[in-house]
Parts: sequence; C-alpha cells; structure tokens
Amino acid sequence: MLMLRKSLMAVLATGVALAGPLQAESPNGEGPRFEDPREAVTWRREELKGIERLVRQLRFDLVNNRDARGAEPRLAELAEFASGAHLLPAFIEGSHGRGSEARARIWEEWEEFEAGFTALEERVAALREAAEAEDYRLATRELSDLSLTCRSCHRRYRY
Repeated sequence: MLMLRKSLMAVLATGVALAGPLQAESPNGEGPRFEDPREAVTWRREELKGIERLVRQLRFDLVNNRDARGAEPRLAELAEFASGAHLLPAFIEGSHGRGSEARARIWEEWEEFEAGFTALEERVAALREAAEAEDYRLATRELSDLSLTCRSCHRRYRY
C-alpha cells in the first residue's frame, strides 16, 4: 500500500507539474514545496484525510483485531505522512481564507504550530512502540492520545 501510494503521488506530482507550478521537491528533500496557495490547500487537505483514514484503519487493526503485525505497514506510513517534514511545507503564507480551513493565526504563531507537529510525531512514535510490544491496551490509549493531539491543534488552527 505504501509503495502504491508513493507511486501514485509521484505520478500525480509529475502530471500536475507539467500543467503548472504545483509543487517541486523542497531544497532539503524533506517534502514538497508549493508556490500556489490553492494547490497547497488541496494537497494538504488530501494528505490530512489520508492520515485520518490511516488512524481509523489502525484502530481497527490494533483495537478490534489485535493485529500488530498487520498494522506495521500502516504504522510506518503514518510515521512518514504525519510528520512536520512532510506536512509543514504545504502551510505557505496566504494559504488560508477561501477554500481553506486554516486560520491566519497559524502564521502568527508559527513556532507553536510547529510544536503541534512535534507532539504529533511523538504520539505516533508512542503508538508504534505500544504496537511493537503488542500491548493492545496501551495502543488503544495511544490512539486516543493521538486523536486528542490532532483535535487540540485543529481547535486552535482550523475553522
């Protein structure tokens, strides 16, 4: 699934790059770089929906099925896509307002906003540790804490 997603992302990025300035790899190679605020909004909305789907699938894997091995690929994918390095480049100034759920305070409080991604990465790491230990009770708690981390940032920075 991860390989399919990466292949699809590469094809989409290439196809759109031919149509106009959507994104290019950032100079440090950590994530996309956007020039157009609308494209940034669209990209990050889709990425965040994908992360939300992954978390739901992980809840099913770890809470309902108690299948840490089956969850491993999704946990790796979550760690990659729910990171500041991956998502922050899409929060370019001017990418709030019409069509976006982002509040302007993101850019006014950039350091605090970045700290939210650090907290998110820590929650994902804790979830991975619980799953690797096959501690399903702890994994359930970590999934809840992960959701709370997302919600706290959304309450502050999203309409």
